[in-house]
Amino acid sequence: MAGLKELRTRIGTIKSTQKITSAMKMVAAARLRKSQGLIAKSEFYTHNILASANRVLFELKQQEEATGVSFVYPRLMRGTGSDKKYLLLVFTSDRGLCGSYNANVAKEAARRIDELKAEGKEVFVYCVGKKGRDILKRKYADLIVGTKEGVSSKGAKYYEASDIGYYILDAYNKGEIDVCEVVVSHFRSAINREVKVGPLLPVRIEDYEYNRLHIPTNVVRGAFYDYEPGKMELLEGLLPLIFRGSIFQAIVHSQASEHGARMTSMDNATRNAEEMINKLTIKYNHIRQNAITTELIEIISGAEAL
Repeated sequence: MAGLKELRTRIGTIKSTQKITSAMKMVAAARLRKSQGLIAKSEFYTHNILASANRVLFELKQQEEATGVSFVYPRLMRGTGSDKKYLLLVFTSDRGLCGSYNANVAKEAARRIDELKAEGKEVFVYCVGKKGRDILKRKYADLIVGTKEGVSSKGAKYYEASDIGYYILDAYNKGEIDVCEVVVSHFRSAINREVKVGPLLPVRIEDYEYNRLHIPTNVVRGAFYDYEPGKMELLEGLLPLIFRGSIFQAIVHSQASEHGARMTSMDNATRNAEEMINKLTIKYNHIRQNAITTELIEIISGAEAL
């Protein structure tokens, strides 16, 4: 009977865990839907900014060809003149229970760090999310220059992207870094995510996927428009918006990937708990049936002996 009591306790414990994992799955699913909506909205804004900058750059290059005069583009575009100092911006979560999400991002960041160091580059790491920091500091503690926690728990906020952007731009303008890259899990669906390494600084307007697919053309039908205060001034104003918008895109994709990973992980945990409960219940019933059968045999044997 001690075995029955032990099994009852285990079944009860697993049922309690199942309730928790099921609730976490539903919460993650609700947050995922919100994050997916935010991705669509933020992409609309980012694409419009990119299209505007690409149009201005397209006309400036046409003007260069027509006049034979080369422009001096903003520093955010042309770079510092060197590519020796790299800053990796690594996005992970602050919490666990989301499968291999954090480990995959950290693994890709470690691969990129080793690749850059092999090329003789000086590498710095800025972690958004403490899980990535905890993993990377085991081997690269001396490279981590900063950590920002709490971003994933608050939800995607543009001011968070601005804060991170100001920090990076300040280091860029001071010459402390030459290139900035982002390591982030790109969200595709709840079960499909891809960890990517992408450039942030210098800002290469033409290299963005949206601009590669939407190449500007000359205005037709005699349309006329002008720029105020000027093309170069407008381009210089758009570049920081593109940069901060890219960071915000990384935040929303990172959070959507985290929620998707957690939802999938908790769904698997709930299913596994259900399987364990079924197996233990069968075992419990089997032991209980054997105990009842044994008692009946003893009762019958005793009655026959009388």
